[in-house]
Amino acid sequence: MNDIPCSQCPLRALPLFVPYAPGDLELIQSLKKRVVSVKAGESIIQEGQADAPLFTLFAGWAFRFKTLSDGRRQILNFLLPGDFIGVQQKMTDASPHGVEALSDVNLCTFQRDALWALHRAAPSIGFDITWLAAHEESLVDDNLLSVGRRSAEERIATLLILLFKRAAALLPQGGAEGVPFPLTQQHIADGLGLSLVHTNKTLRKLERRGLHRIEGGRLFLRDARALVRLADLYGDGKPSPRPLI
Repeated sequence: MNDIPCSQCPLRALPLFVPYAPGDLELIQSLKKRVVSVKAGESIIQEGQADAPLFTLFAGWAFRFKTLSDGRRQILNFLLPGDFIGVQQKMTDASPHGVEALSDVNLCTFQRDALWALHRAAPSIGFDITWLAAHEESLVDDNLLSVGRRSAEERIATLLILLFKRAAALLPQGGAEGVPFPLTQQHIADGLGLSLVHTNKTLRKLERRGLHRIEGGRLFLRDARALVRLADLYGDGKPSPRPLI
């Protein structure tokens, strides 16, 4: 893909992302190295990688995960356009998790010392990075609550409503025509600590109740209010305005 200047990034035109002053955009642009493409199923950051750069996910979906020695995988959270990737690796000698492309993705790549440069030159952007890290932690907290306390129906309802709202905020029509949904049932099972069979049965049960539909790689919410009630969410799941690095 063409390397789009930060000032012309189409994501920045969306109401989801807070605007930056021209000088801040110039700083971010100066730290950006290039745009890279990764195919679905390929690694973006490997578990234990010591030299991983920083990324902003520009297009496509990805996920963070950890695996056990026998190959069992836990998906920690799903990553959508605008998410900042790689901060955790900067806190340790090696990446504590892996990141894999869920669909074909494009990523803006930043030099490894970009965090220090941003904090020195623009403390407000440094705070924004802290906000993004805290936001991602809150997503993992929600998933931990699901895995630890919610029933299978509640887990899947929570995942569907939160991912739908996050994806809808990236679309001009706001999800009226559904949202992209590249997850397989295995991804859902790995993210929610469910067996594949239980995941399949629960998805079918919720669909028969008229709550959602997954068709042609898209997710449609047929009764969002009922899903929110079932998930026992605080609020409606709509994401707050956020920074974009």
